[in-house]
Amino acid sequence: MNLPLELLLIPLLPLFSFLLLGIFGRKHLSAISGMIGTTSMLVSALLSIKAAWNYFTTTTGDAYTQTVAWKMTWLPFNADVSIDIGFLLDPISAMMLVVVTVVSLMVHLYSLGYMKGDERFATYYAFLSLFTFSMLGLVVSVNLFQIYMFWELVGVSSFLLIGYYFTKPSAVAASKKAFIVTRFADLGFLIGILALSYHGQTLDFPTLIQRLTTVDSPWLNSAITSSFLGASALTWGLMLVFIGGAGKSAMFPLHIWLPDAMEGPTPVSALIHAATMVVAGVYLVARLFPVFAISCPGALEIVMWTGAISAIFAALIACTQTDIKRVLAYSTMSQIGYMMFALGLAGYGGENGLGYTASMFHLFTHAFFKALLFLGAGAVIHMIHSNEMKDMGGLRKAMPVTHLTFLIACLAIAGIPPFAGFFSKEEILTAAWNNNKTIYWLALITAGITAFYMFRLYFNIFWSKPAVAHHHDHADDHGHGEGTWSMKLPLILLSLGAIGAGFIPFGEYVSSDGHPLHLPFHLSSAILPIGIAVSGILLAYSLYFKENEKPDKIAASLNGLYTSAYRKFYIDEVYLFVTKKVIFQLIGRPAAWIDRNIIDGSMNGLASLVAWKANLIKNIQSGKIQDYALYLFAGVFGLVVLAYYLAY
Repeated sequence: MNLPLELLLIPLLPLFSFLLLGIFGRKHLSAISGMIGTTSMLVSALLSIKAAWNYFTTTTGDAYTQTVAWKMTWLPFNADVSIDIGFLLDPISAMMLVVVTVVSLMVHLYSLGYMKGDERFATYYAFLSLFTFSMLGLVVSVNLFQIYMFWELVGVSSFLLIGYYFTKPSAVAASKKAFIVTRFADLGFLIGILALSYHGQTLDFPTLIQRLTTVDSPWLNSAITSSFLGASALTWGLMLVFIGGAGKSAMFPLHIWLPDAMEGPTPVSALIHAATMVVAGVYLVARLFPVFAISCPGALEIVMWTGAISAIFAALIACTQTDIKRVLAYSTMSQIGYMMFALGLAGYGGENGLGYTASMFHLFTHAFFKALLFLGAGAVIHMIHSNEMKDMGGLRKAMPVTHLTFLIACLAIAGIPPFAGFFSKEEILTAAWNNNKTIYWLALITAGITAFYMFRLYFNIFWSKPAVAHHHDHADDHGHGEGTWSMKLPLILLSLGAIGAGFIPFGEYVSSDGHPLHLPFHLSSAILPIGIAVSGILLAYSLYFKENEKPDKIAASLNGLYTSAYRKFYIDEVYLFVTKKVIFQLIGRPAAWIDRNIIDGSMNGLASLVAWKANLIKNIQSGKIQDYALYLFAGVFGLVVLAYYLAY
């Protein structure tokens, strides 16, 4: 099938930008590299919006179907199995095209001002383009192999962006940490791919889903009847795939890389860790959702509980952090947890699939307000030159645009109507109430905590103590230290998304089975969540609106609990203990001793023996003819004696 040129250009334009800037950028295109990257992203975003519009408005029938816009056989194995490269268009891939390109465009535009003057300006834009290309290739993948290929490319490009400031030891450590943790999870993903493709006898998503969800099909029977350690091959395959998704989406306990990844430039944090890379795991589960929901609901329950635990775990930690980017990082982990448990409690088809629709809806709205929060934080850091809340306060007058847009984002993530986060979060809570009351109450508590820590952040930045002189020391000529209009415009545009995205009738376009899902809104069910959110805001107001000693007193009274949350419940310490004390000491050191003393020792001993023999032999080479003649006669005499002995 021929791929329309406009669809082909969506991923190819960022790829072209990467190649052009990567090869020629630093020497020849440094001055215009930002404009090249931003222009290519603008065209890609417009084409993505057009593609999504055409898909949702031209679909005939009563359901949205998966459309393979293009597919090419790359590696044929036999008549039934091959590795293909293609472009899959369906409701979630169409949505993700818009999310990835629009957020990336905002980051590209914002970076024109934020990264201005950086000596590796062209390299930065090349890395941004590579990451965007990787994400676009991932979301339109037609099969498991293609998604894994782009999955790894996303990991590589995120490694480059996180470690962009490679002269900083903390940035280098953060990039390596992210790479290693996600590689560990990706190993599970790869094994899961092999298990599913072996039993499904295909790599293509449409065919694989059809074979593994059809009752009494030989492929499904094979996957169910084959077992290991009491679980079917299907369960193992799906859970290993989920481990890959959990690593990329920073789910507990594979979350430890996400806070440290804030070492990259703040626009990178908005791109990677707010709207694209970290939702890749959610997208992966959603892509295989029919198999989870129909054929293996037990695996889906694990997804649900992993998401719920991650959501409340991260929310508690966020309440204690003082670095604004780390607060937002744990906020991201918590919101991704919301999306995961919403998928986990969903069924397939009709109203049973409300959790699926709600998860995708929250992914969509979250992209706008979380990117807005990160870019707003970037504007603050750009002015104050510090990530710590103690260095901030009273910035509302010095940064009016940032203040207003940041407030909008905080209201959206807190779930206050009529902002976008309210509508998507309300659907998640409704789905939880209908399917699992325990998850509902956990989600409700998490929502209240979210409102508290986000407005703790807001009041500490823009209110609290009065602005001090150094706030204005860094103000530039473009207005109150907020940066250029290239930095302000994305804030304004994203704030419009944070306000208006919730009014989209999302269920009409994205559902578990492709059929439009009508979502009636009941005000009565929203009263309690709104009340909980408002209570969290009021608590933050009472503690942080004006500088006082109450937060310190409360922290002191909580003692060990507060310290544990501040130290991230010592998960990092556990990992360090396991790696250094167990893996390095109990496994690494003995292995190194064996390698050094037995393997290397035997080789070195053999070499020493040869060298000793050589030293003995070299003395024979005296250069005197009489010595050589003596050796000859002695040798002949010895042979004669030996022959006589053997003969008699």
